[in-house]
Amino acid sequence: MPFVRKRMFAPKKQKAFLYLIQELGYTQKEAQRLIAKGRLFVSGKPMTKTAGEIEGEFEFIYFEPITKGLEPTYEEEEFVIFDKPSGVLIHPQNRYTPYSLIDELKYQYGRDANITHRIDQETSGLVLCAKNKQSERDIKMMFEQRDMKKKYLAFVHGHFEKELTVEAPLLRAEDESAIVRMVVKVDEKGKASKTDFKPLQYFSEVDMTLVECSPYTGRQHQIRVHLFHVKHPIVGDPIYGQSEENIIKFLERELSEEERIKYSGAKRLLLHASELGFELYGRSYHIKSKVDFLKTSLLYVM
Repeated sequence: MPFVRKRMFAPKKQKAFLYLIQELGYTQKEAQRLIAKGRLFVSGKPMTKTAGEIEGEFEFIYFEPITKGLEPTYEEEEFVIFDKPSGVLIHPQNRYTPYSLIDELKYQYGRDANITHRIDQETSGLVLCAKNKQSERDIKMMFEQRDMKKKYLAFVHGHFEKELTVEAPLLRAEDESAIVRMVVKVDEKGKASKTDFKPLQYFSEVDMTLVECSPYTGRQHQIRVHLFHVKHPIVGDPIYGQSEENIIKFLERELSEEERIKYSGAKRLLLHASELGFELYGRSYHIKSKVDFLKTSLLYVM
């Protein structure tokens, strides 16, 4: 379990954040943020005053990363790239999440290493991670300036016959029903969004197409919504292209694996972050995933 509750002892009265700095190596900002989040307990009650004092025994909840042996697909002095498997979260959802990619990163490269962007839990593929706080700032600035070129592979329903550019604004819905807390839709009031699509191979026996996707913008669920918009939803997508009843069942974790395969075509979302292209510290990089997405996808659909 990455979050552990540890019993600790302060031999003399002192500021709690100073103890965490001296004993656990946090910065003042980190120590005070953790105290404010209720991670430090005195007599069983959380301390939330960042200038609070401790003496004697207390408990502290902190993140202790674990490893499952996931090795990076590419590494430089300032950054590292992982090929994230489908089903692995980028960050823990709560204190009880057993494992996420941030575990692997911090276990291997230390507390200052951090993930610089996100892909969905079920999306597999490349994730660029910083090894230190300076490279984290530099990489996040690169993303903000849209200097990162990404390519994805997706298996979609139907025969996707020709190259296509979709420019459809996206809006995160927040007003219709309980299901929309995760749903993004095409709406003229939304944010400008653009994706290029290129069909690579059609599989007539299952009526599905392998498509290369190149997003120019990085909106939430952009590729998924744009493909659904042009009537080629991604195979295995439990949200876009599904009935409201099945969306609710999926969000409430009541949709069985058999039902999901029946209605969406696969037990996982068949979307893979396959390539990253960028310039950093005076060098150009073009990193490709080492995962054979075509081969692994066919195991799900054929």
